[in-house]
Amino acid sequence: MLKEMIFLQAQGYYGQWSIGDMLNQWAAAGFFSYLLPFLLIFALVYGILSSMQLFKDNRAVDAIVALVVGLLALQFDFVPVFFAAVFPRMAVGLAIILVLLILAGFFVDPTKGGIMYTLLGIGVIVTIIVLVQTAGSIGWSGGQWWYYNWPMVAGVVFLLIVIAIIVGGSSKKQATPYVLGPFRTEK
Repeated sequence: MLKEMIFLQAQGYYGQWSIGDMLNQWAAAGFFSYLLPFLLIFALVYGILSSMQLFKDNRAVDAIVALVVGLLALQFDFVPVFFAAVFPRMAVGLAIILVLLILAGFFVDPTKGGIMYTLLGIGVIVTIIVLVQTAGSIGWSGGQWWYYNWPMVAGVVFLLIVIAIIVGGSSKKQATPYVLGPFRTEK
């Protein structure tokens, strides 16, 4: 009974099936490892080339370049492994940001500028954490460096933010009257 509650199941012409079984079949066919990463890379490259108008209005060249880049990106398992590592973490990060936005919507006036900058800062921190965790999980040496040195980096960033706030707050000059020295000359 519990299995029927966990997976959406239906009784069809060929027997019983579940969405979990269908997704497992798609995964075995390479849908998530090759087709979706290819479509994502193709769409991004095509969109960038179209908006840059590098080849003027020649959409066929944009499509061919996007097709080649998409296929070459999948030549080795680097892109599928990276996408398999980054997108689950990104989904968790987006869920955290969504919860914070919902809570902020309940208790804080969204028209205030400070709360939006705070949420932007939290979003940047979550993005950095997702990328560092992904780098460490796929074996990039940078991920290990971040793992061991993040307190130092966080301290430097905090210090830079404090300095920027102090400098930014003191840069507002007040109009001071012009005082002539001991040699007053009036024109």
